[in-house]
Amino acid sequence: MGKSSLINLLLGEKLSIVNSKSQTTRHNIKGFIHGDDHQLILVDTPGFIDEPAYQLQLNMNSYIELALEEADIIVMVVDKYNMLSAEHPLIKEILRAKKPLFVVINKIDQCQPEEVNKIMAYYEELLPVAEMICLSVELKLGRDSLVELLLKYLPLHPPYYDHSDWTDRNMRFFASEIIREKIFLNYKKEIPYSCEVVVTSFKEEETIIRIASEIYVERVSQRAILIGHKGESIKKVGIQARAELEKFFGKHVFLEQFVKVEPDWRGKADKLRSFGYALD
Repeated sequence: MGKSSLINLLLGEKLSIVNSKSQTTRHNIKGFIHGDDHQLILVDTPGFIDEPAYQLQLNMNSYIELALEEADIIVMVVDKYNMLSAEHPLIKEILRAKKPLFVVINKIDQCQPEEVNKIMAYYEELLPVAEMICLSVELKLGRDSLVELLLKYLPLHPPYYDHSDWTDRNMRFFASEIIREKIFLNYKKEIPYSCEVVVTSFKEEETIIRIASEIYVERVSQRAILIGHKGESIKKVGIQARAELEKFFGKHVFLEQFVKVEPDWRGKADKLRSFGYALD
């Protein structure tokens, strides 16, 4: 629906990886908008999973619940391709939170005016407490209007973060996410969802950053697919990731990638904890 793309547009920075595949975001990721008299803390959450199949997905849903508890304002991003019913678990969670609510109708550039009106009427009936705003992340339309509306609901409080900060995540995290984004881009079916990227070494020098990463999959057959014939597939991922990393960090990057097998890691609490998916 464009949730992560919207966050990136609001920040003017690439905070979250973006892909047309669902369930790309796995963590709560914070980004900050600083003004002379305000500080907006935006939280990009995973997408809600209706029927979690393993522990990782249960954790991802728990991150959403945590964000709903901590947030002062809830922004729900929808579009004409994904209409949520009153019985959807996410709708129930949002109503239970009892927070100021915005329904952001994205991709209006792909809608006729009557379609936009129909979507607005549907969500006004479903969520009568919500304010509606229409925008297009693709065309960068509606960004300033949304920020202005959010500021009206912002509570008075001293800033939580220094004005020089733009996120709560470190550079290792973004390096691993960029590599994972390229895996989502190049592989189909289960491979992207079975992968986890761990940056094991991040050494920044004056003109270059040296990054070593491990990519975990659940089965030997997945490792073979990820690597590809004579290593061509994983080489392509590395080339694309290195280009994105150099753009992100503004330096030359030397990138090493090692593919390992960790059976059923998505269902193991100890492995999830070591990969940064702990709930505590």
